[in-house]
Amino acid sequence: MEVEVLKEWFTLENIMEIIEDYRAIGPIPGILLPMLEAFLPFLPLVIFVMANANAFGLWFGFLFSWVGASVGALLVFLLIRRYGQKRFLSFLKKSPKVKKLMAWLERHGFGPLFLLLCFPFTPSAVVNIVAGLSKISIYQYMLAVIAGKMVMIFTISFVGYDIRSLITQPIRTAIVGVVIFILWLVGKQIEVRLNKNVEKEKQIS
Repeated sequence: MEVEVLKEWFTLENIMEIIEDYRAIGPIPGILLPMLEAFLPFLPLVIFVMANANAFGLWFGFLFSWVGASVGALLVFLLIRRYGQKRFLSFLKKSPKVKKLMAWLERHGFGPLFLLLCFPFTPSAVVNIVAGLSKISIYQYMLAVIAGKMVMIFTISFVGYDIRSLITQPIRTAIVGVVIFILWLVGKQIEVRLNKNVEKEKQIS
């Protein structure tokens, strides 16, 4: 219940107010909020990115969000890679779904990881954890995160840069809605295809 209340509080207006209140410390809030989402995936990354774009402008807002989200993902990956074998986190590797994803990711590496991270509706926390538990190279992971997050963050920043026009320009709003729907649809198709491939490879092995 408390989590639901917390999620409801994280609106675009409230986040922009936080950023404005701490404007004196520069881009730190704009970087920390997306970074925090990597550890607390119930937080709304889309709202953080849109708030940054509105508060700092398209390019700086994109940059701060990109840095924060990428660093946060890398930290989660490193923590899981370092402590994932410990007893208190061993339950993660026991999950059949996690095992399947780990095996698939180890076989295919950069490509699918990059595609997954390009889409805002991908559960990136799950991707970070699975990547950390797998044997994928840290360099492959970093490249996929930096490139994938760049595509995803810029898309959200561009959409959220001028919120008012979404109200005053209904055609633009309709286009944005279609783009978001397409991104969601493509992301779901990739997820379904990945799951099918995992099942096929499991049957073969």
